[in-house]
This record gives sequence, C-alpha cells and structure tokens, in this order.
Amino acid sequence: MKILVTGGLGFIGSHTCVELLENGHEVVVVDNLNNSKKDVLDKIKKITGSDKIKLYVEDVKNIKALDNIFKENNIECVIHFAGYKAVGESVKNPIMYYENNIVSTINLLNVMKKYNVKKIIFSSTATVYGEPKSCPVSENFSTGNTTNPYATTKYMIERILDDLYKSDNEWSIAILRYFNPIGAHKSGLIGENPNGIPNNLMPYILKVAAGELPKLNIFGNDYNTHDGTGVRDYIHVVDLAKGHVKAIEKISSENGVKVYNLGTGIGYSVLDIVNTFIEKNKVELPYEITDRRPGDVDEVFSNPTKAKNELGWEAKLSIDDMCVDSWNFKKNNI
Repeated sequence: MKILVTGGLGFIGSHTCVELLENGHEVVVVDNLNNSKKDVLDKIKKITGSDKIKLYVEDVKNIKALDNIFKENNIECVIHFAGYKAVGESVKNPIMYYENNIVSTINLLNVMKKYNVKKIIFSSTATVYGEPKSCPVSENFSTGNTTNPYATTKYMIERILDDLYKSDNEWSIAILRYFNPIGAHKSGLIGENPNGIPNNLMPYILKVAAGELPKLNIFGNDYNTHDGTGVRDYIHVVDLAKGHVKAIEKISSENGVKVYNLGTGIGYSVLDIVNTFIEKNKVELPYEITDRRPGDVDEVFSNPTKAKNELGWEAKLSIDDMCVDSWNFKKNNI
C-alpha cells in the first residue's frame, strides 16, 4: 500500500516510516522540517535498505502543495502526525496551535476527499482525557475536558473525524491516543532530536547527560504520586510505531471510526525515568525541582486491552530499553 505520512521525519513519524517500509509498504512523506531534519530520510533508508520512500518538503497547511502530492502519487492511506505538540507552548500561544493543527487537518481531509482517499490514521494523545477520574484510562472514558490548547486541538480533530464518518460511511478512521513515547531505534540512527530547547522529558535528559544543558528541570514534586513527581505511561517509540502498522490492517478490512490507546498500562514517575536512566547508562544527571507547568496533571496511564484484543498489538519493550536506546541514539548524534 502507498501511504502518505505527514510529519514523517519527526520522532514518531520516522520510526513509523521504518516499520511501514519493513512491512512492504511504500511511503510518501510530507514534512516542513519545523521540528525535524532532512537527513532523517537517509537514515530511514539505511535502516530499512529500502528506497521506496519519497519526501516533499512542504507544509500541510498548504492545500496546493497537498493537491500536487496526491496528483503525483497513488495515495491509498494517510497517517497524520504533523502538528505542534508542546503543552507549555500551547498555553502561551493558543492561537498558533489552533491555526496550525486544525487548519492543516481540514486541508488534508479536503484533499483526501477530492482524491477519494478515505483511510486515515490520526495521531492523537492521551491528553484528550483531561484529568481522568481514575487510572488506568480506557477508550470509553469521557474526553474533551482538556487542560491545555494542544490537547484541545487533538480533541477537536477527533470530533471532526467522527463527524466526517457520520456524513460518509465509506471512511475508515483509526484514532490512536498515544501516551508518552520515548526511546529510539536500536540502530542509534533515529530518535527524538527536537530543534531548540526540548519540551519533552527524554530529549531534555539527553541534552543534560551529554553536557549540552547544565541541569534537568523537574516541574513539581508535590503531585499526588508515589514520589511527588508526575506519573505517565511511557512507551517505547518502536512499539508505538508497530501499532500503526496494525492499525492499517484494521482500517483496510472495515470502515468506521476506531479509537485505541497505545500505551504500556504501567505508570512511571519522572524520577523513575531519571533514576533508571542514571542506573542503566552509568551517567551523571544533575536536576532541580522547579514549579509545576501549567496544564500538567498528577498521573495518567493507559488500559491498552482494546488494542491488544482488536489490533493484536501490545507493547513489548521495557523502561530499561527506553532509557538505554535513547542514550545510544544521543551518543551516536552528539
């Protein structure tokens, strides 16, 4: 199958491209390089030994560019990663997030409709659950009581996709709600390497461990958790990427809107990650407790049973793998 991957050179996108190619798919990537680097394309080719991947350096908000991509390629399915994703930044600049994330998705869906491509996997997030009343979090929990604009854009797009299917039952849609992807490919060639100061925990840890930043800021130690730091469901990015391959199989066999949590079902705190990273990689990692970030919640971890039962997918890699693979990537890219 020929699959368009928006944001395909980013952290999750690049690992998903690897899994797609290794499972016999052809890949067309559109990426504006806002939070990614062009050389990732060559690394994907090196890992997979495949050249069945094409790159367009374009913005998904540019509907003319999208139209051209669909005109030039026989796209059969879309995986939509492209979007801004930093919680703190979204609180400071909500309009930028609403414009970028929602306009790009609407443009993409309009072009898909024009070319009669009605299979899409949407990169959503556990933050659509807001502050859940209990954990683990299942797909039937209420959504929409979001705590930051980033999460609200994802929730809005989920609603748009749901309404789209109601208007036309030929659509086949998988909404994948990610928990907290970290880790890197075993090769050390691709991983999370954001431009500028990182917004997420692991790339920040990596920059501190490599001496590029003086210390890690841990945002709050007064949460209602076992050690006071926020608890999340960290999942290895390779496990997450494999979930997209399974989702393609699902939407290729039946129409409708399918929603799946992709997580491990285990909650680890920020300090759990920090201490495991130090122990497994034998590195120093100075840190300081600072104020909470606006929009963060105490704990969120998944119930991944539905994905296991319906997709035949489950996370296999451990917190040790996540920490070791992340550091291996960083050491290869200093």
